[in-house]
Amino acid sequence: MAAMKIYTKQPVKAYSAHYVLGLGFHGFHRINYLEWGTPTQSERKETLVCVHGVSRNARDFDYFAQNMCDKYRIVCPDMVGRGESDHLAEPQGYDYLQYNSDMNALISRLNETEVDWLGSSMGGIIGMVLASLPQSPIRRLIINDIGPEISRDAMTRIGDYIGKAGDFDTVEEIEAYLRSIYTEFGPMSDADWQHMVHYSTRRTKTGKYRLKMDPGVGDAFRDSISLFDFNMWDTWEKITCPVLILRGKNSSFFSEEVAHKMLTLGPDATLVEFDDAGHTPTLRNDEQVGVIRDWLAKH
Repeated sequence: MAAMKIYTKQPVKAYSAHYVLGLGFHGFHRINYLEWGTPTQSERKETLVCVHGVSRNARDFDYFAQNMCDKYRIVCPDMVGRGESDHLAEPQGYDYLQYNSDMNALISRLNETEVDWLGSSMGGIIGMVLASLPQSPIRRLIINDIGPEISRDAMTRIGDYIGKAGDFDTVEEIEAYLRSIYTEFGPMSDADWQHMVHYSTRRTKTGKYRLKMDPGVGDAFRDSISLFDFNMWDTWEKITCPVLILRGKNSSFFSEEVAHKMLTLGPDATLVEFDDAGHTPTLRNDEQVGVIRDWLAKH
Protein backbone atom coordinates (compact mmCIF):
# COMPACT_ATOMS: atom_id res chain seq x y z
CA MET A 1 0.00 0.00 0.00
CA ALA A 2 1.43 3.38 -1.00
CA ALA A 3 2.21 5.78 1.81
CA MET A 4 -0.27 8.63 2.13
CA LYS A 5 1.05 12.16 1.82
CA ILE A 6 0.86 14.21 5.00
CA TYR A 7 0.01 17.86 4.46
CA THR A 8 1.16 20.18 7.23
CA LYS A 9 0.97 23.88 7.79
CA GLN A 10 4.04 25.81 6.73
CA PRO A 11 5.62 27.94 9.48
CA VAL A 12 4.46 31.52 9.35
CA LYS A 13 5.12 34.71 11.22
CA ALA A 14 2.39 36.05 13.45
CA TYR A 15 -0.72 37.49 11.87
CA SER A 16 -4.17 38.29 13.19
CA ALA A 17 -7.58 37.48 11.71
CA HIS A 18 -10.36 40.06 11.50
CA TYR A 19 -13.57 40.73 9.61
CA VAL A 20 -15.48 43.68 8.23
CA LEU A 21 -19.13 43.79 7.21
CA GLY A 22 -20.00 44.23 3.56
CA LEU A 23 -23.46 45.24 2.37
CA GLY A 24 -25.33 44.14 -0.74
CA PHE A 25 -28.91 43.80 -1.95
CA HIS A 26 -29.09 40.52 0.01
CA GLY A 27 -28.12 42.14 3.33
CA PHE A 28 -24.84 42.09 5.26
CA HIS A 29 -21.97 39.61 4.87
CA ARG A 30 -18.66 39.10 6.62
CA ILE A 31 -15.37 39.71 4.82
CA ASN A 32 -12.51 37.89 6.53
CA TYR A 33 -9.05 39.44 6.34
CA LEU A 34 -5.59 38.70 7.71
CA GLU A 35 -3.32 41.44 9.00
CA TRP A 36 0.46 41.05 9.12
CA GLY A 37 2.97 43.45 10.63
CA THR A 38 0.43 45.43 12.62
CA PRO A 39 2.16 48.63 13.75
CA THR A 40 2.50 49.42 17.43
CA GLN A 41 1.71 52.81 18.88
CA SER A 42 5.40 53.73 18.67
CA GLU A 43 5.82 52.98 14.96
CA ARG A 44 4.11 53.80 11.71
CA LYS A 45 3.97 51.46 8.71
CA GLU A 46 2.53 52.04 5.28
CA THR A 47 -0.43 49.76 4.57
CA LEU A 48 -0.41 47.40 1.58
CA VAL A 49 -3.69 45.66 0.71
CA CYS A 50 -3.22 42.38 -1.21
CA VAL A 51 -6.20 40.96 -3.12
CA HIS A 52 -6.28 37.51 -4.73
CA GLY A 53 -7.59 36.15 -8.03
CA VAL A 54 -11.14 35.11 -8.87
CA SER A 55 -10.92 31.53 -7.55
CA ARG A 56 -8.25 31.98 -4.88
CA ASN A 57 -8.04 33.32 -1.31
CA ALA A 58 -5.99 35.44 1.07
CA ARG A 59 -3.52 32.66 1.92
CA ASP A 60 -1.94 32.99 -1.53
CA PHE A 61 -0.05 35.96 -0.06
CA ASP A 62 1.42 34.14 2.96
CA TYR A 63 4.97 34.00 1.61
CA PHE A 64 4.81 37.57 0.35
CA ALA A 65 3.37 38.86 3.63
CA GLN A 66 5.96 37.03 5.74
CA ASN A 67 8.73 38.67 3.75
CA MET A 68 7.23 42.17 3.63
CA CYS A 69 5.61 42.68 7.03
CA ASP A 70 8.85 43.97 8.54
CA LYS A 71 8.37 47.17 6.52
CA TYR A 72 4.65 47.22 5.76
CA ARG A 73 1.31 46.56 7.37
CA ILE A 74 0.01 43.82 5.06
CA VAL A 75 -3.75 43.26 4.80
CA CYS A 76 -5.07 40.24 2.85
CA PRO A 77 -8.85 39.82 2.50
CA ASP A 78 -10.81 36.78 1.42
CA MET A 79 -13.20 38.19 -1.16
CA VAL A 80 -16.85 37.34 -0.53
CA GLY A 81 -17.58 33.71 -1.47
CA ARG A 82 -13.97 32.62 -0.95
CA GLY A 83 -11.79 31.42 1.91
CA GLU A 84 -13.25 32.18 5.32
CA SER A 85 -15.61 34.93 4.12
CA ASP A 86 -19.37 34.49 3.88
CA HIS A 87 -21.13 33.11 0.82
CA LEU A 88 -23.94 35.07 -0.78
CA ALA A 89 -27.46 33.65 -1.00
CA GLU A 90 -27.80 34.75 -4.63
CA PRO A 91 -24.95 34.17 -7.14
CA GLN A 92 -25.73 37.35 -9.08
CA GLY A 93 -24.31 39.26 -6.11
CA TYR A 94 -20.80 38.17 -7.09
CA ASP A 95 -19.89 41.13 -9.27
CA TYR A 96 -17.40 43.98 -9.32
CA LEU A 97 -19.89 46.45 -7.89
CA GLN A 98 -20.05 44.28 -4.77
CA TYR A 99 -16.30 43.64 -4.68
CA ASN A 100 -15.51 47.36 -4.99
CA SER A 101 -18.01 48.20 -2.25
CA ASP A 102 -16.54 45.55 0.06
CA MET A 103 -13.00 46.83 -0.44
CA ASN A 104 -14.15 50.38 0.26
CA ALA A 105 -15.53 49.09 3.57
CA LEU A 106 -12.23 47.35 4.30
CA ILE A 107 -10.12 50.44 3.57
CA SER A 108 -12.41 52.49 5.81
CA ARG A 109 -12.03 49.91 8.57
CA LEU A 110 -8.23 50.16 8.37
CA ASN A 111 -8.47 53.85 9.33
CA GLU A 112 -6.00 54.92 6.64
CA THR A 113 -6.33 57.90 4.32
CA GLU A 114 -4.05 56.19 1.76
CA VAL A 115 -3.10 52.58 1.05
CA ASP A 116 -0.96 50.76 -1.48
CA TRP A 117 -2.68 48.02 -3.48
CA LEU A 118 -1.40 44.70 -4.83
CA GLY A 119 -3.93 42.78 -6.89
CA SER A 120 -3.51 39.45 -8.64
CA SER A 121 -5.80 39.03 -11.66
CA MET A 122 -9.27 39.88 -10.27
CA GLY A 123 -7.63 41.75 -7.42
CA GLY A 124 -5.84 43.88 -10.00
CA ILE A 125 -9.11 44.69 -11.75
CA ILE A 126 -10.58 45.89 -8.46
CA GLY A 127 -7.44 47.92 -7.85
CA MET A 128 -7.62 49.59 -11.26
CA VAL A 129 -11.24 50.58 -10.71
CA LEU A 130 -10.61 52.01 -7.24
CA ALA A 131 -7.47 53.84 -8.38
CA SER A 132 -9.31 55.45 -11.29
CA LEU A 133 -11.95 57.17 -9.17
CA PRO A 134 -11.79 60.78 -7.92
CA GLN A 135 -10.15 61.18 -4.49
CA SER A 136 -9.01 57.55 -4.58
CA PRO A 137 -7.21 56.28 -1.46
CA ILE A 138 -4.88 54.17 -3.64
CA ARG A 139 -1.40 55.70 -3.38
CA ARG A 140 0.54 53.11 -5.41
CA LEU A 141 -0.88 50.28 -7.51
CA ILE A 142 0.68 46.90 -8.29
CA ILE A 143 -1.22 44.67 -10.71
CA ASN A 144 -0.22 41.04 -11.15
CA ASP A 145 -0.81 39.56 -14.63
CA ILE A 146 -3.85 41.57 -15.53
CA GLY A 147 -4.59 44.49 -17.83
CA PRO A 148 -7.45 46.60 -19.18
CA GLU A 149 -8.22 44.11 -21.94
CA ILE A 150 -8.83 40.34 -21.76
CA SER A 151 -9.77 38.10 -24.66
CA ARG A 152 -13.05 36.20 -24.57
CA ASP A 153 -11.11 32.95 -25.13
CA ALA A 154 -8.98 33.53 -22.03
CA MET A 155 -12.02 34.20 -19.88
CA THR A 156 -13.84 31.19 -21.31
CA ARG A 157 -10.96 28.92 -20.25
CA ILE A 158 -11.46 30.01 -16.65
CA GLY A 159 -15.22 29.68 -16.98
CA ASP A 160 -14.76 26.06 -18.06
CA TYR A 161 -13.61 25.03 -14.57
CA ILE A 162 -14.37 27.68 -11.95
CA GLY A 163 -16.90 26.50 -9.37
CA LYS A 164 -17.32 23.05 -10.92
CA ALA A 165 -14.96 20.96 -8.78
CA GLY A 166 -17.42 19.17 -6.50
CA ASP A 167 -16.13 17.09 -3.57
CA PHE A 168 -12.94 15.03 -3.29
CA ASP A 169 -12.18 11.86 -1.36
CA THR A 170 -8.53 12.64 -0.59
CA VAL A 171 -6.12 15.56 -0.42
CA GLU A 172 -4.08 13.87 -3.13
CA GLU A 173 -7.05 14.22 -5.49
CA ILE A 174 -7.30 17.91 -4.62
CA GLU A 175 -3.62 18.50 -5.29
CA ALA A 176 -3.88 16.79 -8.66
CA TYR A 177 -6.91 18.91 -9.51
CA LEU A 178 -5.29 22.19 -8.49
CA ARG A 179 -2.15 21.34 -10.45
CA SER A 180 -4.31 20.67 -13.51
CA ILE A 181 -6.18 24.00 -13.47
CA TYR A 182 -3.32 26.22 -12.32
CA THR A 183 -0.72 24.93 -14.76
CA GLU A 184 0.54 28.46 -15.48
CA PHE A 185 1.15 29.36 -11.83
CA GLY A 186 4.82 29.74 -11.30
CA PRO A 187 7.19 28.90 -10.06
CA MET A 188 5.64 26.41 -7.61
CA SER A 189 7.52 23.89 -5.46
CA ASP A 190 5.89 20.78 -3.99
CA ALA A 191 5.70 22.64 -0.67
CA ASP A 192 3.90 25.51 -2.41
CA TRP A 193 1.29 23.14 -3.83
CA GLN A 194 0.80 21.56 -0.41
CA HIS A 195 0.32 25.01 1.11
CA MET A 196 -2.31 25.77 -1.54
CA VAL A 197 -4.10 22.47 -0.88
CA HIS A 198 -4.14 23.06 2.88
CA TYR A 199 -5.61 26.54 2.69
CA SER A 200 -7.93 25.96 -0.26
CA THR A 201 -10.00 23.13 1.23
CA ARG A 202 -12.32 22.27 4.09
CA ARG A 203 -13.80 19.00 5.35
CA THR A 204 -17.51 18.40 4.80
CA LYS A 205 -19.82 16.73 7.32
CA THR A 206 -19.50 13.50 5.33
CA GLY A 207 -15.70 13.54 5.53
CA LYS A 208 -15.14 14.68 1.97
CA TYR A 209 -12.90 17.58 0.95
CA ARG A 210 -14.29 20.70 -0.71
CA LEU A 211 -12.70 23.85 -2.10
CA LYS A 212 -13.22 27.01 -0.05
CA MET A 213 -15.20 28.77 -2.74
CA ASP A 214 -18.91 29.14 -3.35
CA PRO A 215 -19.83 27.43 -6.67
CA GLY A 216 -22.02 30.47 -7.26
CA VAL A 217 -18.84 32.47 -7.96
CA GLY A 218 -18.36 30.33 -11.04
CA ASP A 219 -21.97 30.75 -12.14
CA ALA A 220 -21.69 34.53 -11.85
CA PHE A 221 -18.39 34.53 -13.73
CA ARG A 222 -19.83 32.54 -16.62
CA ASP A 223 -22.87 34.81 -16.79
CA SER A 224 -20.67 37.90 -16.91
CA ILE A 225 -18.44 36.73 -19.77
CA SER A 226 -21.50 35.88 -21.85
CA LEU A 227 -22.71 39.48 -21.60
CA PHE A 228 -19.75 41.68 -22.48
CA ASP A 229 -16.20 41.93 -23.77
CA PHE A 230 -13.65 42.97 -21.17
CA ASN A 231 -12.33 46.44 -22.01
CA MET A 232 -11.17 48.87 -19.32
CA TRP A 233 -8.95 51.23 -21.30
CA ASP A 234 -11.03 54.26 -20.26
CA THR A 235 -10.56 53.22 -16.63
CA TRP A 236 -6.82 52.72 -17.13
CA GLU A 237 -6.38 56.21 -18.55
CA LYS A 238 -8.04 57.78 -15.50
CA ILE A 239 -5.47 56.34 -13.07
CA THR A 240 -2.99 58.94 -11.81
CA CYS A 241 -0.96 57.04 -9.20
CA PRO A 242 2.27 55.17 -10.14
CA VAL A 243 1.69 51.58 -11.28
CA LEU A 244 3.87 48.46 -11.30
CA ILE A 245 2.71 45.91 -13.89
CA LEU A 246 3.81 42.30 -13.32
CA ARG A 247 3.46 39.75 -16.11
CA GLY A 248 4.31 36.08 -16.46
CA LYS A 249 6.08 35.65 -19.79
CA ASN A 250 4.05 32.50 -20.46
CA SER A 251 0.70 34.08 -19.59
CA SER A 252 -2.21 33.13 -21.82
CA PHE A 253 -4.43 35.62 -19.98
CA PHE A 254 -2.43 38.86 -20.11
CA SER A 255 -0.90 39.35 -23.54
CA GLU A 256 2.45 40.98 -24.23
CA GLU A 257 0.69 43.33 -26.65
CA VAL A 258 -1.70 44.62 -23.98
CA ALA A 259 1.11 44.94 -21.42
CA HIS A 260 3.22 47.13 -23.70
CA LYS A 261 0.22 49.21 -24.79
CA MET A 262 -0.34 50.04 -21.11
CA LEU A 263 3.05 51.78 -21.08
CA THR A 264 1.92 54.20 -23.79
CA LEU A 265 -1.38 55.26 -22.20
CA GLY A 266 -2.53 56.44 -18.82
CA PRO A 267 -0.44 56.49 -15.64
CA ASP A 268 3.31 56.39 -15.03
CA ALA A 269 3.81 52.62 -15.25
CA THR A 270 6.68 50.13 -14.99
CA LEU A 271 6.49 46.65 -16.56
CA VAL A 272 8.39 43.65 -15.17
CA GLU A 273 8.08 40.20 -16.77
CA PHE A 274 9.01 36.94 -15.04
CA ASP A 275 10.39 33.81 -16.70
CA ASP A 276 8.92 30.42 -15.69
CA ALA A 277 5.52 31.97 -14.93
CA GLY A 278 2.24 32.35 -16.74
CA HIS A 279 -1.07 33.39 -15.21
CA THR A 280 -0.19 34.26 -12.52
CA PRO A 281 3.25 34.80 -10.98
CA THR A 282 2.77 33.41 -7.48
CA LEU A 283 4.89 35.95 -5.56
CA ARG A 284 6.32 33.01 -3.63
CA ASN A 285 10.03 33.50 -4.32
CA ASP A 286 12.66 36.09 -3.48
CA GLU A 287 12.96 37.42 -7.04
CA GLN A 288 9.29 38.31 -7.38
CA VAL A 289 9.00 39.71 -3.86
CA GLY A 290 12.21 41.68 -4.34
CA VAL A 291 10.89 43.39 -7.47
CA ILE A 292 7.88 44.68 -5.53
CA ARG A 293 9.94 45.72 -2.51
CA ASP A 294 12.42 47.64 -4.67
CA TRP A 295 9.70 49.38 -6.68
CA LEU A 296 7.86 50.49 -3.54
CA ALA A 297 11.10 51.85 -2.10
CA LYS A 298 11.61 54.01 -5.20
CA HIS A 299 8.06 55.29 -5.52
